[in-house]
Amino acid sequence: MHAQRRGGTTERVYGRLRQDVLDGVLAPGAPLAEVDQSVRLEVSRTPVREAFARLVADGLAQPLPGRGLVVAPLDPGAVEQLYDVREALEVKAARLAAQRRDAAQFAEFARGFARAPELLGAGEAGLDRYYELTARFDEAIDAAVANPWLQQALASVRTHLVRIRRLARHDPTRLSAAAAEHQLIAEAIALGDADLAAHAVHVHLHRSRSHFSSALRHGSIEEEVSA
Repeated sequence: MHAQRRGGTTERVYGRLRQDVLDGVLAPGAPLAEVDQSVRLEVSRTPVREAFARLVADGLAQPLPGRGLVVAPLDPGAVEQLYDVREALEVKAARLAAQRRDAAQFAEFARGFARAPELLGAGEAGLDRYYELTARFDEAIDAAVANPWLQQALASVRTHLVRIRRLARHDPTRLSAAAAEHQLIAEAIALGDADLAAHAVHVHLHRSRSHFSSALRHGSIEEEVSA
């Protein structure tokens, strides 16, 4: 019973820390100290230590020389590598989704992204709903693909993609453009046009890569997170 309680606590602590990293509450490069986090989360140091080990395995934290951990930084080189993998996986996923899709479902997503400007203008609650829409869109593509190996690879990439998306949370220009790009992808999948869906994903990733790589090189994202 004691082991079960500890396992449940570790899972809860891990889930909270992971979400804080993904949301930018724990910013890239921020120190991760067992004592500080155990006090913040009101738990003992043991589940925090175990949760830290899982964050390292996820690539969301990294050890410092000697002792200590920090939230894994986002640097231009890492972003470029991530987008190389994203393009290979997401272009293939879009093609398969267009071939195997529920047309009505993706037509509804296209309408949802067409209404995105209303969400993006509705403050934090609207932004949360927009990110929920993009998450459900990703899930729908995964379901349409129906390939557990591809789904697993995409899930790993999206863990880090969420961090990048969230760091652009208050960039209305990029968010509006991304919503329009997602709308085109959804429309192409709904139509069953695999070539158009693949091209739309390619355009979306090219624009997204350029935006975030530039922002990271110039430090604007880190400045916003640390403000």
